[in-house]
Amino acid sequence: MSNDTAILKAFPAAAEYLSSIHLICRDYGFAANHRLADWMGVSTSAVTQALGRLKKQGLVEQERYEHVHLTEPGRLLALKVLKRHFLLEHLLVRTLDFAWDKSDDEAKVLQNQISDDLAEHLDAKLGHPQTCPHGNPMPGAVIEKKLLAATRLNHCQVGDNLLILRITEEGEGIPDMLPFCQTNGVKPGARFQVKHVTTELVTMTKAEGEIHVPARFAAHIGYESA
Repeated sequence: MSNDTAILKAFPAAAEYLSSIHLICRDYGFAANHRLADWMGVSTSAVTQALGRLKKQGLVEQERYEHVHLTEPGRLLALKVLKRHFLLEHLLVRTLDFAWDKSDDEAKVLQNQISDDLAEHLDAKLGHPQTCPHGNPMPGAVIEKKLLAATRLNHCQVGDNLLILRITEEGEGIPDMLPFCQTNGVKPGARFQVKHVTTELVTMTKAEGEIHVPARFAAHIGYESA
C-alpha cells in the first residue's frame, strides 16, 4: 500500500480538503479557514480539526490564525486527487452517459477508490482531457492559465457575444447551480448574447429563448468573447 493510499484510507476527507485548498489558492491566491469552510460547506471548527490532522501528516502548513499552505507532499496528493476526480467525471458523462450536473458529486464518492494504474488507463482511454466536463482545467494543462483568467459572467456587458468556457469548481458546489446550467444549456462551448444586466440578473439569449442567470451563479461562469 502506497503512503498516499494509506493516508486516504485512514482519513478519507483528506482528499477533499487538500484538493479544495489547492483550488482556493489557485483561484484566490491564498486559503483561509473561513473560506475553506464556506467552500466545503462545513463549520470552521471542523476545518480546524481536519487541518490539525493534515499538519500532523505533513500535508499542510499553517501558523496560528494564518493562511493554509500545502506542503509539497500535500500539493502532489491534491493534484493526484483532482486528476482522478476529473477523469471520473469524464467517464461518467462521456462513457456512461451519466447526468452532467450530478457527475461532480459522484466523482467525489469514487475518487479515493481507484488506483494510480486505473487513473492512467482512464487518462489514455479518454484522450488525455485538458478539462473536466464543466470546463475546469486539468492540473498543469496547457490551457490552464487561459481558463483561470476567463472573465466571469457577472462582468459582462449588454450586447456581448459569449462563448462559455467553465463553471468554476466553487460554483459546482453551490446548491442548484449545476442543475440550472444543465436545464438552460449553460455549458462549455455554448454561445449566448447578453441582452440585459442588473445587480441581480444577467439575461442572455439564444435560439430557444431568454435565460435569466442569477448573479450568484454568474460570478462562477467563465467566458470569452465570441
